[in-house]
Amino acid sequence: MTSMYNFKRITVVPNASELKDVVLSKTQRKTPTVVHRQYSIGRIRAFYARKIKFLQQTLHDKLTQIINEFPKMEEIHPFYSDLMNILYDRDHYKIALGQMNTARHLIDGIAREYVRLMKYADSLYRCKMLKRAALGRMVKLLKRQKSSFEYLEQVRQHLSRLPSIDPATRTLILCGFPNVGKSSFINNVTRADVEVQPYAFTTKALYVGHLDYRFLRWQVIDTPGILDQPLEDRNTIEMQAVTALAHLKASVLFMMDVSEQCDRTIEEQLHLFESIRPLFANKPVLIGLNKVDIRHRADLPADKAALLDQLEKEGIPIVETSTLTQEGIMSLRDRACDELLAQRVEAKIQAKKISNVEDSVLNRVFVAYPAPRDEKVRAAFVPPGLAAKRAAKKLAAENSMEVDEVTTTKAGSIGEFRDENTRRLEREIELAMEDDYILDLKKQYLLKNPDEKYDIVPEIWEGHNLADFVDPEIQSKLESLLKEEELLEQAGEYESDLDSDDEETKEKMSLALQIREKEKLLTLEHAVNKRIAGRVGSRVHTRKRERSMSRLEQELGDLGVDIDTKKMKNLQGQCAKPQLGKKMKVGRSRSLSAVRPAPRDEIAFPDEEKRAHVNKLRTKAMRGLRREAKKGEADRHVYDLKPKHLFCGKRGNGKTDWR
Repeated sequence: MTSMYNFKRITVVPNASELKDVVLSKTQRKTPTVVHRQYSIGRIRAFYARKIKFLQQTLHDKLTQIINEFPKMEEIHPFYSDLMNILYDRDHYKIALGQMNTARHLIDGIAREYVRLMKYADSLYRCKMLKRAALGRMVKLLKRQKSSFEYLEQVRQHLSRLPSIDPATRTLILCGFPNVGKSSFINNVTRADVEVQPYAFTTKALYVGHLDYRFLRWQVIDTPGILDQPLEDRNTIEMQAVTALAHLKASVLFMMDVSEQCDRTIEEQLHLFESIRPLFANKPVLIGLNKVDIRHRADLPADKAALLDQLEKEGIPIVETSTLTQEGIMSLRDRACDELLAQRVEAKIQAKKISNVEDSVLNRVFVAYPAPRDEKVRAAFVPPGLAAKRAAKKLAAENSMEVDEVTTTKAGSIGEFRDENTRRLEREIELAMEDDYILDLKKQYLLKNPDEKYDIVPEIWEGHNLADFVDPEIQSKLESLLKEEELLEQAGEYESDLDSDDEETKEKMSLALQIREKEKLLTLEHAVNKRIAGRVGSRVHTRKRERSMSRLEQELGDLGVDIDTKKMKNLQGQCAKPQLGKKMKVGRSRSLSAVRPAPRDEIAFPDEEKRAHVNKLRTKAMRGLRREAKKGEADRHVYDLKPKHLFCGKRGNGKTDWR
């Protein structure tokens, strides 16, 4: 339960600009970045669609992580739900998470839309523009959620600073007016270190300390001070204490300042107790009269002492304590823990909830172990009838000659408590039969009709019994069909007569042959035209050659237009101007090749013999470097196969060929 409310594990929420930079950088690093000129349009579409999908998946995962890690108001304990409502405003919190969820769905929809549009892009430019539009729209959605990212990051930081409170464990809650000694009490009974100052509202949040009592771990919650005013007038600090009192099943310690140094009288403190008393329903309540080192309860005026006595008559214990001298601190702690334990045990007994059957039964059963009254040994009593029956069975087993000697030797005799009606074990039968034993699993089947033990189990396929689709007379039918086929072949039914084609069939076959020859001719003609078209110049020169003045004059003359030199003067002037603008080149012309310089080795050594000699020298010089480059981690080189120092000196016993 504690791990469920460990809000420190929530991942940091980046702001919109940081998330934008991270996801765009990751998309650039994790996806291909180069489009080559030989790529087909399908590959280009897949290239840019992959970038869109990768960015969508990255944003989807990040937003999903943010949504899932933040606690859901409906799923967590009511204490944490109300506490978050007080600190962060439930509506604002839900709207922020809802905007994250909406942004995630919109990003998924944008990615699906642009991936679908990418199928209709017919050029590299359009694919690139669609990719830019998709990435831009998804990033713009993040920028619109800038305020939600910042708000959730502030909520995460505040949640990580909240104390880890387990709503289901044993708990003591301290409450009361400010400056009555609640923080001093928790510092004395636990290892917590809460700030203590001589002014009101030193504690502005919930603090948790832990203690051990009766080998159990307890948590003590120090709440901010509560003022005696209506619920709607209480501020955020006070509402934290009210939330803890309302939702946690704990023992309540209402601390009072008997010395009235907290600027509150006994009457005011008791009035606060009565005003928040509905929050103490079904909880053990104790009152701690603190600061008795300054003023004892016996020193109170009669009217104030009567108010305290009235509370005690109602069944509310009052314990005098002093956090300075530690008087009554441990007794108040022990009494509060004991009352809460008793209430929890009673609630479990009344609820009768069996979470673990074994544990619940063991907790309800009391096992009594009787103490021996003397040293006399009292053996177990065996009835005479049973003893006689045992002796008769033993005698019958010894005198029986029906059991085979092999069975008796290998399988052992029938047990002391087994008679002739007891079924023999398979192990005994196996030991008796040795190699002749065959395991039969069907002989002990309990069926209505014992004759059906060894029937074949039907084979079921897709809900149908295969035996229902097998014809029992299939073999006889197959033999009759084969005989019929032999008779038909002997009668000449299947002999093919190719010369019996009529004139119409021969004419169709000749037409089909002509069509195939025509197709071959068209294929060859297309190949020749394609080869010739490849040697033609570029499209720019071809179009320029076609649009000539002579052709224009001829076509206009054919149409009946009067062509005069004076009238065509402006046209001639326009044609004489040089062409401007960028010329479009389509395809690659085979007749126009780029002029490339000769290789550098040919420029340096024009003579072929010298160039070949230089190449040999270069190869020889590079031989050592190539050998070093090919070396791996496991390669080693023995530089001297016969080191002299291994052959000097006196030889001992043994072989020396290993050298």
